[in-house]
Amino acid sequence: MATELDGKALSKKIRAELAHEAESFIASTQVRPCLATVLVGDDPASAVYVRSKRRSCERLGFESRHFPLPVETTQQSLLTLVAELNADEAVHGILIQLPLPEGMDSSVVLDAIDPRKDVDGFHPENVGLLALKKARFVSCTPKGIMRLLEESGVDPKGRRATVIGRSSIVGLPVALLLTHAHASVRIVHSRTRPEDLEAAVREAEILVVAVGRPAFVPGEWVRDGAIVIDVGINRLPTDDGKGRLVGDVDFEGASERAAAITPVPGGVGPMTIAMLMTNTLEAARLQHAS
Repeated sequence: MATELDGKALSKKIRAELAHEAESFIASTQVRPCLATVLVGDDPASAVYVRSKRRSCERLGFESRHFPLPVETTQQSLLTLVAELNADEAVHGILIQLPLPEGMDSSVVLDAIDPRKDVDGFHPENVGLLALKKARFVSCTPKGIMRLLEESGVDPKGRRATVIGRSSIVGLPVALLLTHAHASVRIVHSRTRPEDLEAAVREAEILVVAVGRPAFVPGEWVRDGAIVIDVGINRLPTDDGKGRLVGDVDFEGASERAAAITPVPGGVGPMTIAMLMTNTLEAARLQHAS
């Protein structure tokens, strides 16, 4: 049976380290790292995610500013708020909670964020720096995945890695990070032929799956001894109406073959928030030094 990679426990360790670093930074500079979160509309899942991020800020002694906006907010009004936050020297990180309401172009909004305050790592400048191995801020989920691999003693060097998904938020950046770590990386996606998809999974010594489809990868495809990183968070209906969270990989089947696997929940998710806090502190340091 596979070892479960406990992102919850590791994120707790990282937060403890960050708390000490933040305390020292605040004491020496009199600058309190500040993260501004913006939520447009009333999507319940998005509201939960934002509350979790704000609580993490407060536990670390960061300042948390929240800007809840009605769903009727225009894109221009949102861009005006982003410009104001860019100009506010007391704000070090800006997070626009996705998805945005229908009719808004998320790429336009995200591109408007000052790249020095782009703690999500989504701005084209930061993505370009990552590609050139000069990263300023790395997208939080891929950064968390690499930290989880590192802390688990998994060295990607020379290994065959398959990434399922090519989003700019997870798939492409994690593929870049694995490449920088000297893995041989194969990216597959929704347009990949089914037989090639299965072959890519079967050959993977490190498998990262981020497609948003429950049990998309059958356990029988997973290579014996593989390291499986399941980014998916999908809610399936249950009789009690509360729903059940599952990943993109058949956890039970994959666990019989893999050497290690991330559970859902409790795997990648907590690491994403921990890396957001890491990026926020780094943003404060960079802006204070400039």
